[in-house]
Amino acid sequence: MKYRLMLATAIGALAAPTLHAQYVIKGDAAKGQEIAAKVCAACHGPDGNSPLAANPSLAGQHPEYIYKQLGNFKPKGGKPAERNNPVMAGMAAPLSDDDMKNVAAYYASQTPRPRAARDPALVKQGQLIYRGGIGAGNVAACASCHSPNGAGLPAQYPRISGQHAEYTAAQLKAFRAGERANDPNNMMRAVASKLSDRDIAAVSEYIAGLR
Repeated sequence: MKYRLMLATAIGALAAPTLHAQYVIKGDAAKGQEIAAKVCAACHGPDGNSPLAANPSLAGQHPEYIYKQLGNFKPKGGKPAERNNPVMAGMAAPLSDDDMKNVAAYYASQTPRPRAARDPALVKQGQLIYRGGIGAGNVAACASCHSPNGAGLPAQYPRISGQHAEYTAAQLKAFRAGERANDPNNMMRAVASKLSDRDIAAVSEYIAGLR
């Protein structure tokens, strides 16, 4: 139980932080579809099911999470962006606050396509980590925040089920290296710092097959 409670404050995002009530957003999905077709579809797919393993699938993602991440790619108040990605910085720069809400609403309304895990051995190890954590490493179960089926918690923790294993692994490694640091209170960085390359590969493979 101790480890599970620790993860509840730690694994939030693959990306995401706990979001307060003021961040619950509503957008116009129809307007968001128009923007997505022009700006986002080439990398994330027209319906948010990314055809490229390096780019995350966004279909069915919680709108608050998408909205926050888009904002994190933009500098604010003279400070650099919280997420450093030249491609996404260019895509997010011209988007207004309403644009970001609308895009988030559109992708949230789309149906995610199931994805299958590929390596049975990795899946077995990943399942143990995802469901039970790593007691010896003081790492709690991923399911504590992202739910047993990877659906996450709306306005708090992102949906990760069916995400490309390559993308998930890349983000965990970025958190581990401190290259990605938009996790409040060092949540994901603290967790990822305790994961080996094998652990990351395993849990990423298991997540890819969740539905």
